[in-house]
Amino acid sequence: MSKSKWLLVAAVICFAAGLLYSQLPGRNRYRGDHKLIILGIDGMDPQLLERFMAEGKMPNFAALARQGSFRRLTTSTPPQSPVAWSNLITGLDPGGHGIFDFIHRDPATMEPYLSTSRVEPPKHNLHLGSWVIPLGGGTAELLRHGAPFWNILEDHGIPTSVFHMPANFPPSASKARTLAGMGTPDLRGGYGTFSFYTDDPTVQAGEVEGGEIIPVMVQNWRVSANLEGPKNSFRKDWPPALVPFTVSVDPVSPVAKISIQDREFVLREGEWSDWVQVDFSLIPGLESVSGICRFFLKQVHPRFQLYISPVNIDPANPALPLSTPASLSRDLWRQVGDFYTQGIAEDTKALSDGVLDDGEYLQQAREVAAEQRRIFDAEFPKFHRGVFFFYFSSLDLNGHMMWRLMDSHHPAYDPTLAAQYGNALESFYQQIDGVLGEVLRTLDSNTTLLVLSDHGFAPFYRSFNLNTWLLDNGYLALKPGANQEEGQYFTNVDWSRTRAYGLGLNGLYLNLKGREKDGIVQPGREANALLDELGAKLLSVRDPANGVPAITRMSRTAEVYHGAYAKDAPDFIVGYNRGYRAGWKTILGAFPRQLFEDNTYAWSGDHCMDYSLVPGVLLSNRKIDAQSPALTDIAPTILAEFGIANGHGMMGHSVFQPPAASRSQTASLGR
Repeated sequence: MSKSKWLLVAAVICFAAGLLYSQLPGRNRYRGDHKLIILGIDGMDPQLLERFMAEGKMPNFAALARQGSFRRLTTSTPPQSPVAWSNLITGLDPGGHGIFDFIHRDPATMEPYLSTSRVEPPKHNLHLGSWVIPLGGGTAELLRHGAPFWNILEDHGIPTSVFHMPANFPPSASKARTLAGMGTPDLRGGYGTFSFYTDDPTVQAGEVEGGEIIPVMVQNWRVSANLEGPKNSFRKDWPPALVPFTVSVDPVSPVAKISIQDREFVLREGEWSDWVQVDFSLIPGLESVSGICRFFLKQVHPRFQLYISPVNIDPANPALPLSTPASLSRDLWRQVGDFYTQGIAEDTKALSDGVLDDGEYLQQAREVAAEQRRIFDAEFPKFHRGVFFFYFSSLDLNGHMMWRLMDSHHPAYDPTLAAQYGNALESFYQQIDGVLGEVLRTLDSNTTLLVLSDHGFAPFYRSFNLNTWLLDNGYLALKPGANQEEGQYFTNVDWSRTRAYGLGLNGLYLNLKGREKDGIVQPGREANALLDELGAKLLSVRDPANGVPAITRMSRTAEVYHGAYAKDAPDFIVGYNRGYRAGWKTILGAFPRQLFEDNTYAWSGDHCMDYSLVPGVLLSNRKIDAQSPALTDIAPTILAEFGIANGHGMMGHSVFQPPAASRSQTASLGR
């Protein structure tokens, strides 16, 4: 063959190889000049946002809405944060990702569990007296299914950073830089357990929701106590690991010195400490676990009152995985110092329990917001390529706690407190506006910005006790002689006569034969007839106080969920009317006497209602073509920005294209 022919053949081979190479995932799909920024703002409400923009209090959001696009964003069914963010992460509904509520149950045992993750101890142990030697390690398992959008991006060579993403603990294995958010436990394994030490004899000691009241004595101006840490799996019966500490109280001045391990610091009454590292010994000299906590000296005289925050996983030395790569949490610690790693950092339970008052709670909540801003300010300037996602929690948690102080119709409204703190939620909105201002200054023609929330917000005026209704109407039965108000989590339920039960914030289950441990309802015709009956009756329930329907939507999950995990879901998702929600006790299988109750708690705003009543928000610097975008459209939108087709099973389409165009073509890179 002549040299010219060889050159021609070689050229054809090179062209064909190059064409094939360009079709491989991650090859020549990303020019490197297009960027996508996503601000995920939990609980930003469109009505409040529109009001604050109209009042000139959120100029950056107003500018973005005016120059780009602003839509209401359809939330998840039900509109609970772990469900909603899982929809966004995967582009699937709960039938595909398997998260239906904060609380799930195992129908074979009827035991409840937290929906998003599970931490398991070692399966095999060697017992030596009072010591237990594990043979192998324990595990932390993420229960959310479906490929997260950042894994698909990284598979195509798109660098991605995702900070504080909810429903991602432990972080799913990934080449992306990710930091876990909501769902990350404290060191004791819960969503946050505070400790409150007092010598006040009028305060009842023991466990309260979200914490523990611990009695102490002031002797010779000194308090001695223990800080409880994780359970010690190396000891028989797993007793908690304890760290002793002392407080030296000044006999005259409102000040005290706290000594714990090798740390000593002085606090004045009403002062918070910095983060304090505490090492919990599991095997003396061999094995310990590091945590961090903050101290708040609430009162010195006449009574001693000391609050200690939940012990957080130490980001510098995490006992459980917090990030990908594992070094990321330590790198962040080096940049900004210690920070809350607990998934729900604002201590709402301490306010609800009266351990912190409104002013003290807001001090703590503002520090959470300041920490998130410090991490954002450290990381955002480093972003030059690919995708950057950052989550902010303040509007959601403070919407829950502060709604009553800006709504004079709320049963918990207090005019004196409202005068002091009625604009607290507004101030958190304005802080987010400041973050947006920083981002807007960096935008160029190659950058797309999405600002979104997972759901909106509404007042929570009245509780509806679903299990009480089921009991009163003969769908649920108690054991003979049982006291209706005694026991927790269905303790006294007679399952042989129970056809339906409520669990979680929005779930209604049939006691189905062959599924539930003691099920009696036959699948098929009997179950369908019962669902028809329950749906019709619950939609007809009216609040006797005002004649308003308590429930506006009953969604059969078999009809609204798609995917392999729909079979594990509740049979109905109960959509409460605006202003109503499931009562606190009914959520965990208890039976208050009253069917309806005024909500007089600090937790005064909510969103666990009919999904159509609490939409989120979606703003962009580009024109949004979708008139009714949904959370399940966000992952496809992110992928389409980089010319990547929908992942397996994704339901939505890019919000920047008409639906037909999204289905028929792959977006070109960078528009």
